[in-house]
Amino acid sequence: MYSSNAIGHFHEESPSLAPTAPPCPQPPPWPPPPLASRLANTTTSNNAIASAPKPWSTGLCDCCDDVSSCCLTCWCPCVAFGRIAEIVDRGSTSCGVSGSLYAIILCLTGCSCLYSCFYRSKLRGQYFLEESPCTDCCIHCCCEECSLCQEYRELTHQGFDMSIGLITFISFFIGYVHF
Repeated sequence: MYSSNAIGHFHEESPSLAPTAPPCPQPPPWPPPPLASRLANTTTSNNAIASAPKPWSTGLCDCCDDVSSCCLTCWCPCVAFGRIAEIVDRGSTSCGVSGSLYAIILCLTGCSCLYSCFYRSKLRGQYFLEESPCTDCCIHCCCEECSLCQEYRELTHQGFDMSIGLITFISFFIGYVHF
């Protein structure tokens, strides 16, 4: 009825008569991830949705939608660029400095578009705008005034008063909040 194996242990020969062992217990399910990682996954998916590029508020050739900005960028592109740069840089550079640098580059090299295209890229990054109809550098090299006018209109659409600049806008906003 019993037989011995090579080690010397005895076991029963007829397994059909032996009682069956209870099934092995299943391991408990994995605990859910911590709340922080679940929130991180949710935040990541929301950021992916929020950071999808959106179209510009106006087209590249819609310059006549705002005649005053069209005239400003056509006759004084250095002023228009200075205002755009001040807001895009969030006040870290002044309108006068940026506009003067733009004018100097324009007078010395004629390639101020290489300077201004970087601000278009920064503006697109801040407001999650799509790069269309072509690359920023190409748009500024081919249509400098139209691109500056579009950026000017976009910042106006975002709520900035372009005639007063960012510093005045911030001081007005801070004064409004305190009352």
